[in-house]
Amino acid sequence: MARREELAKLLQQHRYMPLTELCSRLNISVATARRDLAALARDKVITRTRGGALVDFNQRFPSFRERQFRASLAKRQMALVAIKLIKPGTTVFLDAGTTTYAIAEALTVQPVSRVTVVTNNLPVAEMLTGVQDMEIHVVGGQYLARQSVLFGEQARRCLRLWKLDLAFIGGEGMTQAGLWNSQKDVVAFQKTVVELSPRTICCLDSTKLGQEAPEFLLPWAEVDALLTDVTAEQLKAAGIKLAKGQLITAS
Repeated sequence: MARREELAKLLQQHRYMPLTELCSRLNISVATARRDLAALARDKVITRTRGGALVDFNQRFPSFRERQFRASLAKRQMALVAIKLIKPGTTVFLDAGTTTYAIAEALTVQPVSRVTVVTNNLPVAEMLTGVQDMEIHVVGGQYLARQSVLFGEQARRCLRLWKLDLAFIGGEGMTQAGLWNSQKDVVAFQKTVVELSPRTICCLDSTKLGQEAPEFLLPWAEVDALLTDVTAEQLKAAGIKLAKGQLITAS
């Protein structure tokens, strides 16, 4: 059916759309949109969400475990630098992703006293469970299994209950324009983190250099700091110019 093909095309382009916007774009009723979404979901073209739908991105995106061992040495080096930035008695946010998981692993070996960790990353919460003198809190929200992440409006509301001191977030690409990530609602969550944290450190390894992803996250002017194994010379060659103090190297 042409209408369903158009609906699937919209979701392919935008990755996520709320039901109300789908109805407006296609000039159809809520009931019709729900029937079409149900049919596309049965065909595994999309994933239904509360109030909207995701394109089949969650099925195609490499799983957390598949991504965990990519650039693993660089991630471990970045993690060792990251934990030196965490001060005793602070509240730290650890984002979804495998680099923040490496930070959690480093904290199990070199724990920082009286730290409260807030996360939407279930493997991070599991990793840090039982670390002495550390509190772990997980925000609620919709669960994306392959990314092992909780996200959505509920997760953002939960996050706003916290007073953060420092945050570490990831991304899927960095170009001259700035940072990129995988999906609209994940980016919305990360922007809430940036808004709430007085300092946010973006953690991207060299495999992300020159790569774009479906959603734009932040321009460089809004990035507090980039933690990476990429050198200043390599960034400059890619057209990325950072201000003094913006780059934290782990090479």
